[in-house]
Amino acid sequence: MHSFTYRNDILHGEDVNLEELADRVGTPAYVYSANTIRANYRRLDAALAPLPHTICYAVKANSNLAILDLLRREGAGFDIVSGGELFRVQRAGGEASRCTFAGVGKTTAEITAALQAGIYSLNVESEAELERINAVAGSLGVRAPVAVRVNPDVDAKTHKYISTGTSQNKFGVGLDRAADVYARAAKLPHLVLRGVQTHIGSQILEPEPFAEAAAKLIPLVESLRDHHGIEFFSIGGGVGIEYNAALASGDPAWWESADHPRRITPEDYAAAIVPILKPLGLRIFFEPGRFMVGNAGVLLSTVQYVKKTPAKTFTVVDAGMNDLIRPALYEGFHEVAPLRVTPGEPVVMDVVGPVCESGDFFAQDRPLPPLAAEDRIALMSAGAYGFVMASNYNSRPLPVEVLVDGAEWKIVRERQTPEDLIRGESLAG
Repeated sequence: MHSFTYRNDILHGEDVNLEELADRVGTPAYVYSANTIRANYRRLDAALAPLPHTICYAVKANSNLAILDLLRREGAGFDIVSGGELFRVQRAGGEASRCTFAGVGKTTAEITAALQAGIYSLNVESEAELERINAVAGSLGVRAPVAVRVNPDVDAKTHKYISTGTSQNKFGVGLDRAADVYARAAKLPHLVLRGVQTHIGSQILEPEPFAEAAAKLIPLVESLRDHHGIEFFSIGGGVGIEYNAALASGDPAWWESADHPRRITPEDYAAAIVPILKPLGLRIFFEPGRFMVGNAGVLLSTVQYVKKTPAKTFTVVDAGMNDLIRPALYEGFHEVAPLRVTPGEPVVMDVVGPVCESGDFFAQDRPLPPLAAEDRIALMSAGAYGFVMASNYNSRPLPVEVLVDGAEWKIVRERQTPEDLIRGESLAG
């Protein structure tokens, strides 16, 4: 479900006319729907109600302070993967005591800051990390709460760049070694075993891999509960969203109809995992990111040129791969929607950006409504892994970010200026 629909042939975000908004703030511009994010959180929370649970939003999906604050107000905790993300959560009013800290390369400085802030759990990815955390905690005179990330070797059948749950991935420790790793951790004097964590990948569109991973870990979790008194079991995130035909309707009835087969609903997800997890009697942590914000955001862009060659029609827009890298990075699909519907037969085109790379594209050989210079488009489902992965490549300023809420809108991050591009630099002479 999302809140981007056409009204009188003009695309709106909730009750805001996006064409008028683009006139006001310029393009490229990220626009997020507050009500979509709230609805996604509340629906998942309701589906998981049979379990004692905590939803920890995966900050890496979209770390804008306004979005973190919105989810904090809904009751979310946070799944972080860097010291910078912890800093953002705290600036948004969140508490470290409601954060889990994942990631394979935590530095001594990050571990120190997390422990001093009162982190709920450091999710550990290796035995070497256990030793480092133990040493840091000892130097601070505290006991560090930890959970080991256990890799269940489940193939989630997602893109290889976002798969995390097989033995070929860099994350976690293997299920065959997990009991020994916990036994070692229990002997380290400055650690306290708080839970077990797993995460099998991202953009998963079927419930079965989640159920398989949970079932494979149950015996280990039961043993740790009985022998070490652990408090929680986190099964990570990874619930996918619809990227293709995302604009066809904002109506949840369409999203879940027989005409829309590639889907996973919160209810499907809960039905698959609740029966497996409920007998544990532990608090269950969930770490969704993309599910919360993916369909809640769009990237607005303006057509600069339409270039026709004997082989192709190229529609060149002012957004580039530096603004939204998913298509270039792993061929991520984004629907391209004109902000104003115009009549005409579809034209097969490539929608490309201005960056000096052949990989700078948003759509290839895609039949789209005819577009001309100064027309505006929305790249749909850009709320997750959009702005957070943006860069200043080609010395391009980062775009503005806007949050809409009903008929109101607010700039929640100013567009960068040329001066921002060189801030902190100096001449050598």
